[in-house]
Amino acid sequence: MARLGGGRIDSGLVTLDEAAADAVSRVHPVAGTMKLSLAEADGHVLAEAQVAPLDLPPFVNSAVDGYAIRFADLAADGATSLPVLGRTMAGEAPAVLGQGAWRIFTGAQIPEGADTIVMQEDVVVEDGKVVLPAGVKRGANLRLAGEDVGRGDEVLPAGRRLRPQDLGLLASLGLAEVTVHRRPRVALFSTGDELTEPGAALGPAAIYDANRVMLRAMLARAGAEVVDLGILRDEAAGLERRLCEAAVDCDLVLTSGGVSVGEADHVRDAVLACGALDLWRVAIKPGKPIAVGSVAGTPFVGLPGNPVAVFVGFAFVARPLLARLAGETYVPPAALPVRLGFAHARKPGRREFLRVSLERDADGILARRHPGEGAGSLASLAQSDGLVVLAEDVAQVAEGDSAPFLPYAELF
Repeated sequence: MARLGGGRIDSGLVTLDEAAADAVSRVHPVAGTMKLSLAEADGHVLAEAQVAPLDLPPFVNSAVDGYAIRFADLAADGATSLPVLGRTMAGEAPAVLGQGAWRIFTGAQIPEGADTIVMQEDVVVEDGKVVLPAGVKRGANLRLAGEDVGRGDEVLPAGRRLRPQDLGLLASLGLAEVTVHRRPRVALFSTGDELTEPGAALGPAAIYDANRVMLRAMLARAGAEVVDLGILRDEAAGLERRLCEAAVDCDLVLTSGGVSVGEADHVRDAVLACGALDLWRVAIKPGKPIAVGSVAGTPFVGLPGNPVAVFVGFAFVARPLLARLAGETYVPPAALPVRLGFAHARKPGRREFLRVSLERDADGILARRHPGEGAGSLASLAQSDGLVVLAEDVAQVAEGDSAPFLPYAELF
């Protein structure tokens, strides 16, 4: 099985793990918190741990529709016939159970004295009595008070990015609002003279700016407030001015394109003119050039220009950095093993991300490689399900091998 990470790398390159760790180490959570209602809090990051103010469930209740009884009233051998003394629906006040059975419905508080529930499917009702089968277990079908959450338990830690199920848990505890971190403000640029805004007329030798649209969506999914500042042209003085202006009111400046060492790649020089820059040659494919530094004291990340390299660089370097800014306890996406429907040989030294689609065959799930291999192929991202990851020291994989797979849903 191919491994997710580790092993040797090309000389002069840093590993992806080192690059991401270094990027995260350079930033701190943004200042400021706010209280939000649960209706507004989805996707925000908790600033305070959440402690249960009550037991959940708050009282002993029935897990099924059935009959509440006292276990001691059951015959030692064989079936038991008991009179039905009353009934309780969910939300009604509990009763006191004498010698007999009590009709009860799912979620209803059990009568005082009852200690067992028998499902309605297992009984026979006749002439105001219920016949209970032999073999009933004491305490069956009860939801005990506090069995899910006990009063005083920490139910959600600080740093949790809130999900729908988290909000449901908080609501079940009677909480109506939470304190969350302010969302990081991210200034977003694309760079390049060849870029044109989607919807505009396309001139000679021009292409539409797809990276910024993709990054804007990824930033929003990561919980950022996006300040879209458009396209930066390949002109050093203008780049420097606009980057410095963006840094004033934002917590991160993010660009795509112009961070390599080409003659028209001016982002590096513009950043150095008003800040500091570490230009990494990262041992990944695609996406070797990734720049991390600061502009006028504000963190800066410069991603490559090719869309697939942008996607990979954001997912594995910018995303954990952004989580740190947001105060989020970041958990790297979990890779799952898949069986490969292709062979692949390569020169070891870089962690490689292969775009694949999943299909089912007689032996289970199979990963098929997308035919579009280039770093500029947006179709290969849109028409695939995730990334197969080959560790730095893996030279080849054969059809039928197992390899780590990261679904796109886990990345964002």
